[in-house]
Amino acid sequence: MMSLEKMLAYNEQFVAEKKYEEFVTDSIPNKRMVIFTCMDSRLVQLLPNAINLKPGDVKMVKNAGAIIRKPFDSIMKSILVAIYELQAEEVVVIGHHDCGMSHVDPGALTAKMNERGISKETIETLTNAGINLYDEFHGFETVEESVEQSVGIIRNHPLLPKEVNVHGLVIDPKTGKLDVVTKDS
Repeated sequence: MMSLEKMLAYNEQFVAEKKYEEFVTDSIPNKRMVIFTCMDSRLVQLLPNAINLKPGDVKMVKNAGAIIRKPFDSIMKSILVAIYELQAEEVVVIGHHDCGMSHVDPGALTAKMNERGISKETIETLTNAGINLYDEFHGFETVEESVEQSVGIIRNHPLLPKEVNVHGLVIDPKTGKLDVVTKDS
């Protein structure tokens, strides 16, 4: 694991050697697009290369599983800001095969939390405050259904301009092959 000290030492050299210059761009995405995808480490380099993205081409938003469950969660807020403030005109949700979120068992996850020092009282307090850990952490049956769900929340959002197209894709993390789940015309 990379330590913070090693990261900061590398960064100091990176800046001193002006390696940042190849990444200089402005805040407006060149392709006027927001991509919402999974945080899976296999996609970090694969996805941009599989779809020919260069620095500054898109706004990339990520979370575990590329899942939106609530219309006003932080992902949806990021998408709306990208549209209204950063001139994005299109949204693409990209899930992936063999996603870890498809296997998440909220009960087992809660047990792991307990093992790592989160008390049962804390879990009970959250439950009593209306936070349902099952709803927050459950996975999905198929990546295609999950992509459709996220796309549906975005497409039907009351604050999404009608002219913004929203598409759903699935990428194979082994080959980079994309399959269309749903697309606007």
